Amino acid sequence: MSTTLCQVMGFLVSSLGVAGSIVATAMDTWSTQDLYDNPVTAVFQYQGLWRSCVRQSSGFTECRPYFTILGLPAMFQAVRALMIVGIVLGILGLLVCIFALKCIRIGTMEDSAKANMTLTSGIMFIVAGLCAITGVSVFANMLVTNFWMSTTNMYQGMQNVQNRYTFGSALFVGWVAGGLALVGGIMMCLACRGLIPEESRYKAVSYNASGRNISYRTGPYKGYEPEPKTRKGTGYEEGPQNEDGRRSYPSKYDYV
Repeated sequence: MSTTLCQVMGFLVSSLGVAGSIVATAMDTWSTQDLYDNPVTAVFQYQGLWRSCVRQSSGFTECRPYFTILGLPAMFQAVRALMIVGIVLGILGLLVCIFALKCIRIGTMEDSAKANMTLTSGIMFIVAGLCAITGVSVFANMLVTNFWMSTTNMYQGMQNVQNRYTFGSALFVGWVAGGLALVGGIMMCLACRGLIPEESRYKAVSYNASGRNISYRTGPYKGYEPEPKTRKGTGYEEGPQNEDGRRSYPSKYDYV
């Protein structure tokens, strides 16, 4: 799979995950009334994160929002916070991912910058997916605990037994959306490896000697031979050249 295809597919899958998280958070069917023992009822109740609704047999539906924050259970508020954090991170990841797409050129942006942005958006999508999955799972655990407590009270013959609630459609939407965001984030992280230029992975370091460039010639060692100095004056005359091409100079004993 090419880098561009992997990046585009990750963007599309993550977009579906973020959109699903928004839809699941806004839905009112996080918990629905269990009709197993009473299939025929005049009132059907269901609840969401923001309000509770009652639907009558005549088709009339009335919803009442939660007018309190401190009066809600702590786990319920934690689920709200997790879903909101996941949505915010997902939207930020989408904005970063749009500018990181390889098929979109903005100015003189290098591939290394796009790789960093792709990795950042991938991490955001992964965290957003984990937040959505965790929030839905916590709410589902609350439903299971309350369901079995209500069932136990019902079989013990206690009066004023509250209605039992089971999983609503919003929970399944949230699980699927969180999984899509998680998969999209992993694909974005995998696409980041293909965007890194090859020369930046293995950088060769060259060292240059400071100072002048000095050239050396190799040859046989002839010892130290000082260059003869030329003096002009009486008593000094240049002699004939030797066989090796050097001139012979008379010594001072030749004039004695």
